[in-house]
Amino acid sequence: MPPTPPPLLLPAPRCPRSTAVLAASRFAASASSSSGGGGGGSSGGARTARPPPAPRRRRGKPGFSRQSAIKKSFHQEQVVFSTPVPPDPSVAVVGGGASGLACAASLAARGVRAVVFDTGMHGLGGRMATRAIAAAGDQQQQQLVFDHAAQFFTASDERFKRVVDEWMDKGLVREWGGLIGELDAGGHFRPMPSSSPPRYIGVDGMRPLADAILPESDLIEVVRPCWISKLEPFNGLWRLFENEKPHGQYDAIVIAHNGKCANRLLSTSGLPLLTRQMKLSSVWALLAAFQDPLPIPQTDSYGTFEGAFVKDVDSLSWMANNTQKLFPLQTGRPECWTFFSTAAYGKRNKVPQENIPKITAEKVKEDMLRGVELALGLSRGSLQQPFYTRVQLWGAALPMNTPGVPCIFDPQGRAGICGDWLTGSSIEAAVLSGMSLANHIADYFASSGEQPEEFAIGLHENLSQVEGHDIGQFPGLESQKPHVAEAQLTPST
Repeated sequence: MPPTPPPLLLPAPRCPRSTAVLAASRFAASASSSSGGGGGGSSGGARTARPPPAPRRRRGKPGFSRQSAIKKSFHQEQVVFSTPVPPDPSVAVVGGGASGLACAASLAARGVRAVVFDTGMHGLGGRMATRAIAAAGDQQQQQLVFDHAAQFFTASDERFKRVVDEWMDKGLVREWGGLIGELDAGGHFRPMPSSSPPRYIGVDGMRPLADAILPESDLIEVVRPCWISKLEPFNGLWRLFENEKPHGQYDAIVIAHNGKCANRLLSTSGLPLLTRQMKLSSVWALLAAFQDPLPIPQTDSYGTFEGAFVKDVDSLSWMANNTQKLFPLQTGRPECWTFFSTAAYGKRNKVPQENIPKITAEKVKEDMLRGVELALGLSRGSLQQPFYTRVQLWGAALPMNTPGVPCIFDPQGRAGICGDWLTGSSIEAAVLSGMSLANHIADYFASSGEQPEEFAIGLHENLSQVEGHDIGQFPGLESQKPHVAEAQLTPST
């Protein structure tokens, strides 16, 4: 008898079979044209379908880039597994963000063993990130707490709403009742209308939600910090390596993160159909703690805002008061603010995020603090200096285009992709994508791998532009246009 799903996980959303069949027909046609009829291959391993040879190009400078990886991926041989699916299959999930964790949890709920590999030094969660800093000096007894990636989330899908309800029952999340809206340069604030959907935040920040996604299960293992550098098909299984260190063999693999790392893995793994010419934005985050409250504009009608989408300021797209958001009933704490740049500013000032030059970090800090002055209508140099700052570049922050499918699965190579970028950019999209792919893989395993083409999905969808804010999408919020008359705000005292 299959194990009972843990309370958190509801029946996983399924990829539409009609879409899968349509994708399968195109996949079959593609495979036929590239393999000359399909070929045999032994049952003890994987065979490859060789595409037409690519024209030879002059070799450029050594190194790695997303575009070079994509071009390389398109010209590699397609892996085709011909071994039977074992009765107790295992899946490697590369990436421990919301999508990868939801995928692993849903696989376990279906009785499939999953091993999650994540690069996180401080914990799981990816962009569900919270940073706590021990304050110095007078603030030694208090921590500075920042949500420095996902700021809040909404829930529009009934399946995700049920997950959020369970988080609320466990005391992990609550509605964010603080005032948020849009802030134009100069201090012109427009609050979100009262008809906006509920906004949710982690009671102790976003990161604890990542741990809550995974149930206690013998079928789930987490390996971190671990940088998977190579995927290798061998004898009907996928072998994973961190540099040259082996990390086991698996019947299927899931790529649950985007950006350069994903493209590097896919460029040499024999999975050209999984490669997507995805465009990603870069966004700078500035964490800043102030001894005294900032002079936030307010009105008698709406009070002081806690979060704002900033308009018409090049270096700033969002600002939020973590102290008011996370500790609304406490007084005397320093104000901890998270500021995000615009995607345009991030693109112009992009550097290797693993090794940010000090001169760049200082420039970004000054530019963003100047952006705060412009947004609040303050004179240059009048903003108090923060006693703590930290800049971080999210180099592959958010998708700029999407295929619009909940998951991608290549049954010939027994490999799939999940992530928020497949349908947008939100925590809701990430969780539903992971659940969808897990359910799809479990169904494929249950079929014993027979007629694999029926399980192909998302392999040929076109990419379309993603709409939303520079810091992500909030389902139900974008369609809500403020109808409140704009008010000129005056600085609070």
